[in-house]
Amino acid sequence: MKRILVTGAAGFIGFHYVQALCAAENTVLGIDSVNDYYDPDLKQDRLAVLQPLQNFEFRKCALEDRDTINAIFTEWKPEIVVNLAAQAGVRYSIDNPHAYVDSNVVGFTNILEACRHHDIEHLIFASSSSVYGANKKVPFSVEDPVNHPVSLYAATKKANELMAHTYAHLYGLPVTGLRFFTVYGPWGRPDMAYYKFARAIYAGEPIDVYNDGDMMRDFTYIDDIVEAMVRLIDLPAMPDTEWDAAAPSPASSDAPYRIYNIGNNSPEKLMDMIGFLEEAIGIEAKKNYLPMQPGDVYATFADTKALEAATGFSPSTPLKEGLRKFVDWYTEYHGVGHNSRKQA
Repeated sequence: MKRILVTGAAGFIGFHYVQALCAAENTVLGIDSVNDYYDPDLKQDRLAVLQPLQNFEFRKCALEDRDTINAIFTEWKPEIVVNLAAQAGVRYSIDNPHAYVDSNVVGFTNILEACRHHDIEHLIFASSSSVYGANKKVPFSVEDPVNHPVSLYAATKKANELMAHTYAHLYGLPVTGLRFFTVYGPWGRPDMAYYKFARAIYAGEPIDVYNDGDMMRDFTYIDDIVEAMVRLIDLPAMPDTEWDAAAPSPASSDAPYRIYNIGNNSPEKLMDMIGFLEEAIGIEAKKNYLPMQPGDVYATFADTKALEAATGFSPSTPLKEGLRKFVDWYTEYHGVGHNSRKQA
């Protein structure tokens, strides 16, 4: 059992991950700024589920608050750090770039420095499938170069990977970066398309369908994400003895550094996702077809061979099944059609 610090504990992935870590009898300290990028009430409701757990403690803190981060590390003495806190969202980064630099660059620097000075056994950090940017070759492989981001959000996640490698190289800090592919499920983020679509469908409002519906995403169910992450806890990155500086792999190093895709390895058409959601809800959506948005990419598709080789696991929950579970949660949480704690 480990002492594990999880940043972004009130977030979507962090919330589910903390529950899994605590169920495995780890001791977990969660930190989160609980900002208002999306409804803070949802974050507080997640925390209300977590806080009764005996082996969980929570501190409110932003990553860019260097002094508080250092004090938490000094007092709590974590063995493993999982950095999930970040300013998320592709489109939001176009209008609010400083939020991404503050949280994703300055904040991540503070985490790296704290890990360096407190002998952390393993740092796992969230990257994103967005780093593949303008790449056209699919499936996206961790062996592919990712030098052409198309949003500032993606650029900050690529920066995180470079920063983490530097600390692995200079200080021997074992770091593992996870490129998440379109994570969805219960307790999800309201800014994600499937969540916004559900809200609009129940409200009788049209949904905005970009690129006239001609897009594909590698939707990955939250339970699959968590399972892969739990398995990686005890697999700290090691130097790759076969790494060749003359033909360097982007996914490993002669330093203790690894990058993995966590995706379903099965991209779905946007219109099929909408159809599955309509079926689960029992209402046909009104559709407002629009052109492609700045910063968006046409398709995402994860090559998960490296993850499967390392952990013996590869995500596989069918989108139709995952969306039905999301809708079941959504109707209960938002009180759509029957009594519940919240109103949509």
